[in-house]
Amino acid sequence: MTFVVPFDGSDLAEAALVRAVEYGTALDEDVVAVSVVPERKRYAREKGWIDDDESFDPDAVVDTLRSQVHALAPEATFDAEQIREFPPAEGIADRIERLAEEHDPSVLFLGSDNVGRVVTPLASVAVNVAADEPYDVHVVRHAAPPTIAELEPHPEFYSDDEQA
Repeated sequence: MTFVVPFDGSDLAEAALVRAVEYGTALDEDVVAVSVVPERKRYAREKGWIDDDESFDPDAVVDTLRSQVHALAPEATFDAEQIREFPPAEGIADRIERLAEEHDPSVLFLGSDNVGRVVTPLASVAVNVAADEPYDVHVVRHAAPPTIAELEPHPEFYSDDEQA
């Protein structure tokens, strides 16, 4: 069994990774973070990987994502795929699903504030990834630590005001 986290470096992806590690520690499960990096400047800017005036180096983005994963979860594995085309959200979601499925996930930890809402954005990668059924999906909507006694939150990740 493996806990897989689609990871794009966003705050909620970071929270999902930390939550997967917390659950993985409690249940003695491996954690894998997966990233798909389309080689397109516009997408990189939308994700906050580069600034408006910055050139885009996909290899540098992958290295940055790997560093983020290692800083938050040194015991987690990181797997990334670069793609040349820029597919719509469903296409990126398909790539993330394929990469995740290579690790035989039992649970996908998905950081998203718009999965499962009545009104779903059409361009959401998360909605498309969560729609698949071969594994359970744990949606992380808040960065605050869980309130489950058996889980030991990683205090270095949470700010003081989130630990209330």
